[in-house]
Amino acid sequence: MTRVRVGPLDEAQREALADLLGLERFPGVDASVALARLETAVSELSGRSVRETVTELVGPLGDRAAQRSREGEDRAELWAWLDAHATVRARPALAGWAGACRSTGLIEGSVERTRALLGDALTVLAVLPAEAEPLPVIAARALRGDPHALDDGTRLSALVLRALAALYETAVPESAADRRALWARAGVADDDLSSTVLVGGLCPVGAGALARVTRACAEAGQAASVTLAQLRAPGDFALPPGSAALVHVVENPSILALAVRRFGRDCPPLVCTSGWPNGAAVALLRLLAERGAALRYHGDLDGEGVRIAAHLFDRTAARPWRMAVGDYRAAVARAGHGPPPGRLTEAPWDPVLTSAMAEHGIAVVEEMVADVLLTDLAEALG
Repeated sequence: MTRVRVGPLDEAQREALADLLGLERFPGVDASVALARLETAVSELSGRSVRETVTELVGPLGDRAAQRSREGEDRAELWAWLDAHATVRARPALAGWAGACRSTGLIEGSVERTRALLGDALTVLAVLPAEAEPLPVIAARALRGDPHALDDGTRLSALVLRALAALYETAVPESAADRRALWARAGVADDDLSSTVLVGGLCPVGAGALARVTRACAEAGQAASVTLAQLRAPGDFALPPGSAALVHVVENPSILALAVRRFGRDCPPLVCTSGWPNGAAVALLRLLAERGAALRYHGDLDGEGVRIAAHLFDRTAARPWRMAVGDYRAAVARAGHGPPPGRLTEAPWDPVLTSAMAEHGIAVVEEMVADVLLTDLAEALG
């Protein structure tokens, strides 16, 4: 920089500047002064440099260029730390979220504040999906005992929700209802009554409330909606011996509806996760496994369906049901067309499944193979 702009100047200041620089006329209200000329004038007048004079008047001057360089290095280190964080690297879908954070910039211009907020968000993401716990409980456990750290409207809550939207490939929620739904998808329970799971054909023995409710609905040829509260206090609940100990699990309610309509009171035990399993679904499947049930799960054969299945297999004792690459190829051969499979990730139970999806570019949703699934259920009845 070779010139400095000063102003606005009043009449006395314009006169003083003209005297200092030896100008023939007063400068304008906003003046541009050559630094070399200013340095010469100040040195001749006081015997000191401009820096020495200003330092005496206002205190030590910082090195702005060096400061900007340090700030740039600090920002670069921050974003490198975020990109390399174990939680981001473990979930590639978070790379886009990390890039969006970088584009948004620093919180209140502070690297320290930004890193602290991102660190808290990553701590929360590391404990999700949860196991049907209320949000204040998760916040208190993950964030230094503060149950309100993830309250709706906080900057941290919004940051975590944007990350979850990236993970689940959905829009960033705008309404309170959408935010609750996204939290629920991550295993956060609003309360014991709002988290429910659909079941059909489940005829347990026992006098507990859960056994009586599901048995009554099955005997009437109806599906039941079971709450998390009922699952947390099931009471006397046991499975009858024989084929009833095999429980099939599906992703979509339409398959459960078809099964109940076809089999009525004879419907074999069937659970529906309704997409991503919430706390009630996970709790029911774990209860059934504890009571001796073998769980067989089928979901959509697309990118999202693979992630749902992998999540369910990791958190429960469920195992794949017609979700191998051979089942996928057979369904594609029958249908010949279908929607695109979306973002693909590895299927832990079949390492070549997603490569086949990429090859064909077709998703096999459950409704496309409903007849096959119903045939399996009929055979399970013996």
